[in-house]
Amino acid sequence: MTADDLPVIAAVDGSAHSWEALDWAAHEAVRSSLPLLIVHVRPPARRTEEEKALQQAEELLAQAVLRVARLTPGLSTSTLSPLDFPSAALTSLSRDASMVVVGSRGLGGFRSLAMGSDSLATASMAQCPVVVVHTGRTDGSEAGPAEEAGRAALLDVVAGIAADESSGAVLDFAFEAAASRPGARLRLVHGWTMFSSMLSGGPVFDSEAAADSAERSLAELTAGREEKYPQVVVVREPVRGSAARMLVTASATAALTVVGRRRGGESLGLGLSPVAQTTVTHALGPVAVVPA
Repeated sequence: MTADDLPVIAAVDGSAHSWEALDWAAHEAVRSSLPLLIVHVRPPARRTEEEKALQQAEELLAQAVLRVARLTPGLSTSTLSPLDFPSAALTSLSRDASMVVVGSRGLGGFRSLAMGSDSLATASMAQCPVVVVHTGRTDGSEAGPAEEAGRAALLDVVAGIAADESSGAVLDFAFEAAASRPGARLRLVHGWTMFSSMLSGGPVFDSEAAADSAERSLAELTAGREEKYPQVVVVREPVRGSAARMLVTASATAALTVVGRRRGGESLGLGLSPVAQTTVTHALGPVAVVPA
């Protein structure tokens, strides 16, 4: 398998959230012409319970395969049921994946939480982009046909951008995501402050000039990519202060919201910046977390 055909991984556990993540992953695999690997992680259990757990896993994966076959006929699909802790298994598998797709809850999390701990851990540690599929519902029910149609009609891709070279991977992913959705706009959201303007060598006391500087920085970052993806309409949105609130709000009407994640801090639990963590935790639609 080459780097160009690494699978989209969908994690399932039988919850409504994971079924919707599976649906999203199947559509994305078709959109990207990639195979789909459906994974159900079996947590370590007593030896006497392993046979039953394996049987349940096989039944769940068979159900998932049938669901995908009905939704996206012809998609190349395979399954895997590793014995491990969910976030550890998905992080390991992410080394050979184009992306990992998880539900916002369900992978061992608690219904009272807005974000499952395994989903958050996977997004913080994976070696490839992780898409956390939020439904905007808290009752665990699946989307009806009208809601699914409404979500499918959304086109905008929204990306949270730091105005420096660390946003390269986020921009690449966001442009590719927008290009694969005909008619999509790419909204680039960048939060700036007078302090950040000073650190970057920009205006220190003139807020209007600082806003203009942030706009120019975004234009410089995207110039080459706009030439590569001429079909993508780019909208730059510098925001004074934190971009988190705007990203969460935008996620409700976006096909996908994209944020970056610093590399190297995973072992210390520092994989997600405050903006990324807030967006992933409170978003109202799918969020892609891209290792930067």
